[in-house]
Amino acid sequence: MFAGIDIGSSSTNIVLINDEKEIESYEVIQTSANHKESAQKALNLVCEKKGCLQSDLKYMVSTGYGRKNVDKTSKNVTEISCHARGARYYYPKVRTILDIGGQDSKVIKVGVNGQVEDFLMNEKCAAGTGRFLEAMARVLDVNVDKMGELSEQASKEIKLSSVCTVFAESEVISKIADEHRIEDIIDGIHDSVCCRSVAILERAIIEPSVVMTGGVAKNMGIVRKLEKYIGQKVFIPPEPQIVGALGAALIALEEYKKVGGGNC
Repeated sequence: MFAGIDIGSSSTNIVLINDEKEIESYEVIQTSANHKESAQKALNLVCEKKGCLQSDLKYMVSTGYGRKNVDKTSKNVTEISCHARGARYYYPKVRTILDIGGQDSKVIKVGVNGQVEDFLMNEKCAAGTGRFLEAMARVLDVNVDKMGELSEQASKEIKLSSVCTVFAESEVISKIADEHRIEDIIDGIHDSVCCRSVAILERAIIEPSVVMTGGVAKNMGIVRKLEKYIGQKVFIPPEPQIVGALGAALIALEEYKKVGGGNC
């Protein structure tokens, strides 16, 4: 078996695949302050779930912010390459990938043969990322996982003028004081996230098919609003958080063959 592990700012994700590139098991956990501990915990959990030993892993590739902090990795690869590989596994015709992570968002342009042609990142502030949504959820006292569902019940359009997370929190508090419905405020928050995403997508020039990855892709309120803005369908993988780790696992299989693993 082959492993790919993606250590991000919010979650650590690991995927095991077999010789036929089939997913055998995966695990998603919260990233702690100690990346090495997070990596080891994820590895322990995924092997326990699969019922295998860590020594059964032939090759492991790490990616993400903490990719250089994994003790047992065979190689580390940038998340750009891994997300491209993982997205193409599910959607072979993907040309544009929007990944919204915990502390940044990025757009990856993919060529017809799956190669990375270009990418753009927004990492100057947390606005428009998973951290932004978590901060807004705390102010509203709602579960961040319920925000998509709640936004579907919005009945009035509300715009947030602040792009900074700190100022946006104050603006949301003011909206609450003005007795706006929580559902309408959440819809406005989603609109703010989508506007920032569309801005970076347009800079990259949107080409179909568009695939969205990262934990924010589970928020269907944001996905539907994004589709409305760009005028086309946005494809969501079955588990959007593991796409980077899956790409790393696919690269692990390839690298193993290169170093003498033959046809496995």
